[in-house]
Amino acid sequence: MALELKRNCKYSLIVPTSMGVRITPVEHQPVHSSNQYILQVTSAETNVASISSYLGLPVKVLTTFVKGSPIAKLIKSNLRSRFMDYEGKDVDQGGPWGYRHQFNIADSGFGNRGPRVHNDRAGEVGRTLNVNDFDLERIFDNEGVQIIHLSGLITALSPETSTFCLELARNAKKYGTKISFDLNYRTTFWKGREEELKAAFTEIASVSDILVGNEEDFQLCFGIKGPEAGGEDLDGKIENFKEMIGRVKQLFPNATIFATTLREVVSANMHKWGGIMLAGEEWQVVKPRDINVIDRIGGGDGFVGGMLYGILKNWEPEKWIQFGWATGAMATTFYTDYAQPADEEMVWSIWKGNARVKR
Repeated sequence: MALELKRNCKYSLIVPTSMGVRITPVEHQPVHSSNQYILQVTSAETNVASISSYLGLPVKVLTTFVKGSPIAKLIKSNLRSRFMDYEGKDVDQGGPWGYRHQFNIADSGFGNRGPRVHNDRAGEVGRTLNVNDFDLERIFDNEGVQIIHLSGLITALSPETSTFCLELARNAKKYGTKISFDLNYRTTFWKGREEELKAAFTEIASVSDILVGNEEDFQLCFGIKGPEAGGEDLDGKIENFKEMIGRVKQLFPNATIFATTLREVVSANMHKWGGIMLAGEEWQVVKPRDINVIDRIGGGDGFVGGMLYGILKNWEPEKWIQFGWATGAMATTFYTDYAQPADEEMVWSIWKGNARVKR
């Protein structure tokens, strides 16, 4: 099967996001015992988009910035270096206790010591993302977009971002843009807003063409009944996902593609990595294979980014999940939490298990 993508578009992929920075101790050390850190620009949604942008497809980021902030300047410079266009309002900081870009404080773990991540999002400027700050008719009709990738992280960030994502989905549907929605359920984001967010997520999912999420995401976001029993081993987990997707398809018949990753953590630096995808009526499964991990953060985003790239390139579904598996595995080999593929050949070499030197 293939998705019928809109033609003659300025952008292959658009992502709305809240940009921030991540600080990581050097040499895989824990945060509490470190005094040297690497700082990088980050957001889950641009992690996804980086696969397409590095491989030459036109990508745009919809976001917001703190006016006059050196962090905002760093973010804009980083997005340009990743071959991404961006659009967003510059919001007045409002003094030292006003708005700022989010901080993600993370150590990557090592061996038997698992990673720990601390999110510091107080005053996050991304929570002000407002639909009135963007000309959606220009973006979707005049410029044109083939796929918009929405994330539950941004949808749940604030009431304003919920409205923003709803309007993006409505306009995407109106103008023929395909919609990808990664549920990314977070309990802390939903606390006190359960009914409101369930309604918003349900509307977005109802018009989405691609739904990404694990069993818990679908259960917690929509109250969909989980598997009857079992699922402790790999085959059981795969069958559980297939069973649940049958119920998800009944609730959201517009979607034709469903996907999730399969991960078993052997140690912080060794995972078994796989994926499962339903495209139309055909299941595609990549059973977990050993991968070496420098930093696990961004692997799931890399998987989605590679899958979307395959869809945008109009490949056969078998290649969508293979490429996504490889770009997800690739992301875990970078100190940044996004993969930076040099070309398609680099990705396919990972899929084939060919790590020989290329001269």
